[in-house]
Amino acid sequence: MNKIQLAIIDDHAVVIDGLKTMLAAFPHLEVAYSAQSGSELLNYLQTSTPDVLLMDIQMPEINGIDLCRQVLRQNPGIKIIAFSSFDDSNYVKQIFRNGAKAYLLKNTDRETLVKAIETVMEGEQFMDSAIQRIMLQESITGQRRSIFDIPLTKRETEIVRLIAEGLSNQEIADKLFLSLRTVETHRLNVYQKLGVKNTAGLVKEAAKRGLAG
Repeated sequence: MNKIQLAIIDDHAVVIDGLKTMLAAFPHLEVAYSAQSGSELLNYLQTSTPDVLLMDIQMPEINGIDLCRQVLRQNPGIKIIAFSSFDDSNYVKQIFRNGAKAYLLKNTDRETLVKAIETVMEGEQFMDSAIQRIMLQESITGQRRSIFDIPLTKRETEIVRLIAEGLSNQEIADKLFLSLRTVETHRLNVYQKLGVKNTAGLVKEAAKRGLAG
């Protein structure tokens, strides 16, 4: 039996290492490549085609939803599994529309992860059970969960307040003793959590949450 060749993309090395550890116990699975940016992955895919790609959605250079479309345009045979911290139905719908075959939360157990890999290899779609419950509830009620159901971390809340005060990414980085890249990543995560596309939208939502005057 040929091994299923996997590639992983996530901008956090600790997540990649964790996935590799989870999958190491399964001899029919092999992590052939990992990357921390979309450009690295696209360069790799010019010469190689893994069977399955585990893809984070929240990345600073290019988000996984857009990257999914690019990957499948270049290598349509790859089975993409979205791997995210967010159980937002909007993300689920967008990435499935862009060609992903599965959606998992990052707190999934290894048995569910392996089941998802095997399911997409059989040509079927797979969805985390928690996501299924959310989608079912929304289909019954006809309403999406409020963005207020998606909590911001303490650091994200702090950064939102500073953005609302008009500080640039570099000014925030200097004030909080963080790297510019870290601030940019937090900012992107906040955009995605609040469902906004720019600073104006962020400030508006911050005001609704009482984070800005």
